[in-house]
Formats: sequence, structure tokens, C-alpha cells
Amino acid sequence: MNVKPALIAALLATVATPAFAQGPVFDAEAVRAHVTFLADDLLEGRDTGSRGYDIAANYVASQFIAMGLKPAAADGTFFQKLTVREARLDGAPKLILNFGGKDTVLSDTAQVLVRPSLAEKAVTLDAPMVFAGFGFDRPDLGFDDYKGLDVTGKIVVVLTGFPKGMPSELGAHLNSEKAVMAMKRGAVALIAIPTIEDTARRPWEKRVAISDGPAKGWVGADGKAFSRAPGIKASITLNPDAAAPLFAAAKKPLAKVRAAADKKGGRPKGFALPGKASLSLASTWKDVTSANVVAMLPGSDAKLAGEFVGMTAHLDHIGIHGKGEDTLHNGAMDNASGVATMLEVAKAIATEKPRRSVLFAALTGEEGGLIGSDFLARHPVASSDLVAVVNFDMPVLTYMFTDVVAFGAENSTMGPVVADAARKAGIKLSPDPIPEEGLFTRSDHYRFVQQGVPAVFMMTGFEGPGEKAFRDFLKTNYHQPSDDLKLPFNWDAAALFAKVNYFTVQSLANADERPRWYANSFFGKEFTPGAAKANDPAK
Repeated sequence: MNVKPALIAALLATVATPAFAQGPVFDAEAVRAHVTFLADDLLEGRDTGSRGYDIAANYVASQFIAMGLKPAAADGTFFQKLTVREARLDGAPKLILNFGGKDTVLSDTAQVLVRPSLAEKAVTLDAPMVFAGFGFDRPDLGFDDYKGLDVTGKIVVVLTGFPKGMPSELGAHLNSEKAVMAMKRGAVALIAIPTIEDTARRPWEKRVAISDGPAKGWVGADGKAFSRAPGIKASITLNPDAAAPLFAAAKKPLAKVRAAADKKGGRPKGFALPGKASLSLASTWKDVTSANVVAMLPGSDAKLAGEFVGMTAHLDHIGIHGKGEDTLHNGAMDNASGVATMLEVAKAIATEKPRRSVLFAALTGEEGGLIGSDFLARHPVASSDLVAVVNFDMPVLTYMFTDVVAFGAENSTMGPVVADAARKAGIKLSPDPIPEEGLFTRSDHYRFVQQGVPAVFMMTGFEGPGEKAFRDFLKTNYHQPSDDLKLPFNWDAAALFAKVNYFTVQSLANADERPRWYANSFFGKEFTPGAAKANDPAK
């Protein structure tokens, strides 16, 4: 997200509610109690399909029952079950680059990382290669990286990320679509080479360390794992050091290509690469059953009760894996804290009679690729007409924050609602301070956006001690065993985070009009081109 200061001012100007509105009092100790249970060692990291996850799911369902909420799954329970496929590499894959009359064999993780296949247990490829810059095929948006390139039946080589200076939400979206764009051009596989910026953010050693987990996806009634790019048979990440000789043979030094991409607005042009690549990989599959925990509160207004405001938080974490003395990843901040604050907001909303219905969902499989949210977005429960989603994911609660970042706020009429909620809670709304992370596409709300539903996802802000605390968490504890209850939680900050989200959900559930995308929003035009739009007050 790249909310500019002028837009923030415009959002705030659309509301006139005084700060520090009353609302319910949120109990910091209640949030602490939820996190203490969900992040306990006995739940073994809540990995999708694990016993620990199922215990967590039953805990959330018991909380929904205590609130008097109704089960929302099609079978009359609180559990929307889905099959999740886990694919792991069976032996070391082998990538052979043939150019200059010789073969370069790459099979070590120091050189290449190959994603297991969810579609085929054995994959073999032998095809020419073409470099396509950042791999963006959207001439309508000014991105024509495939111009003049024929990639039919070929392997497309792209840079990771998106051009510097590009609005982060749009860049994050297009980055997530690279495989789809390559497939539509006829490519059979995708090789990604990290940019300089991406390497600084995530060194190769870190990529290797997190590459040992399985690929995951939900399985449809046909027994096939769902894929948005089924024509792409393999996804590969190549160490720039290993890729450099290939680019040198094309007389296009990779160092110059990456340097050009590291400049603001830099967009290296594509070209054919010499020789060809051969790949062989084998995968083993394990199918597990997991569930989204779903509940609903019926609306009180007969005209609006068929419309639902969704509250989501992912319940899973990454379980037990890795090397070292402690391999249990408790996921206290990610995302026991999000589930805990969602539960407390749900408890407050459940005591009221909102005009619209409210759907509550603790989701599975977020860490494996937003799996549970994608399944729910494509298989709605409770015959719900979902009009908005508010997502709770990893608020960093080690400091008392004075601002929040609301990803997605500038795209729809939810923006003024969030600005109003922040004012009521006595804090402010700030622009995205870490656009390089591309957070807009990395949490569950995005799967609903892809189905045309306006959504926001808040994170604690960078004012005061915020930046240091947030960056320290990302550097030291994110997806590490140290994300546990030993962290210096500020439970009063948790209560404040619940409050700002409560005011957001309450306003959405009681508003006369459902949220609408702004007319100039890329996401509104992309995913609901025929829907009525609102004029952006900042324009």
C-alpha cells in the first residue's frame, strides 16, 4: 500500500467523529489468555492438518459457542473442512543449463531452489529460455515486458519483485501474477532471479533455510490441487551467482541487468537466452484434512441481513521443523495475537444487534499460501453476500502504538471508515512504511479482494518506538521459534488494537450503504469491472 499524506488527510476530512469515542472496554488479560493457550507448546505450532491445529480450531469454536454465535459451515457445524495437499521433493531435483557447448548441472540448494509440484509427481522439462525483465504482461498499465518475445513452449526467466517507485499494492499484485502471465503467453516453467533489493531483504541463505517446507494447496472434488497457473510445470529460484554465466553468454551481464533494476523506475528489457534448460524433479504427496472455523451473527435489519461483513484471522502457524535445540514455532505474534484480538472483537459485536450479518472465520493454511481463505472465498458459507472483510494478522504487540497502517484503505469507501475508527480509538492512520515487503498480497484478505470484495488489514504503526520494535520482530522473531510467549507483549496495546478494529467492523455492519470500490482503484476495476463504483474523495 502507498497511502499518500494527502489521501490520509482526505480520508480524515470525510469524518467528523470526535476522538476517543466510548465503545466497549477491551480486556487486555482476555487477549493474553487466548494467546497463552494458542501459543502453548502443547499445540506444537498449529501446522495445517496437525493435531495441534485441530485443538486450536476446537478452542476457537468453543469461544464462538460461548458468544452465542451460530455455526456457519454447510454441514451445520463450525468447521468448513477442506483437503490440503502437501508436496515435498523426493530426492534432489536437477537443473541443467546447456549453453556455450557445455552443460552446467545445478542441484545444490546453494545454487538453485525448486518448488515441489502439486500437480505432477514427476516433472521433466527440456526447453529454451527467455529473459522477460520483471515478467509483467500488462500493456494496459504500461508494463509490456513480453514485447517482441516469443515464449511459447519455453522457460521464462524473470527478476523477483517489481520496479522501484511503483505503487506497492499494484506491484505486489502483479508480482503474485507472474506465473499466470507467463502461462498465458505459453510458457511451461518460470525461473526467478532475486534482485539486489530482494537479496538485501532476504539473503540466499535465508531462502535456503525456509525452503525445506512443503508446497501446499487445497484439493478440489476432482482430486486435483487447485492452481491458478496449471500450465506452469515448475517454479525455480536461481542464485544470481549461478545465473551470471548464462547472462554473460548472452552478452548481457547479469550485474548490469540487476543494477538497472535497482534504480527507481528501472525496467530491464527482455531478450532470448542462449541454449536451453533441462529440469527433472520428483515429488511425494500427502493429503491432510483441515478446517476453517466459521460462525455467524445474523443481522437485525431485514433489508441488510443478507449482506455480511467478514472478520478473518489465520489460525495456523508453521509447526515443528528446522535444526537446532528449539524447532517448535509457537506463532505467538503470528498469528495467535491476531486470532485473540479477533475473538475479543467478536465477543463485543456479539452483544450488539448490528444491521448487517457478521461472518467470523479463523482460517487454516495461510502460511502455506493463503489456502483456507482462498477456499472460503471460492466456497462461501451461510449463503453470504460478503460486502467487506476486515483481516487480523500479526499485529506486533511489543509496544504501545499510536498509529496503524490499513492496507487496502485507499481502494474503497472502507477508507474513511478506518480513518474514523482510528480517531475514535485516539490514534492515527499512517501510510505503508515498508512497501518493499509487498504485504497487501501476503495475507488472507487478498483472496477475498481477488473475488471482488473490498478489504482492509491493519498493522501496528511505526511512530515512536514502533519502527524499531516492528523491524526487530521481523529480523529476529518472524517465523522463528522465538515467536513465543517470552516476547515482551504489551497487552494494553492488544486491547487498543482490538478497539480500532471493533470500531471499523461496527461501522461497516451498521452503515446505510455497503462499501464500494473507488472508481480509480485498480483492484475494483480488475476484479469487479461491472460493479457500481464510488468517487474517490482524494481526487
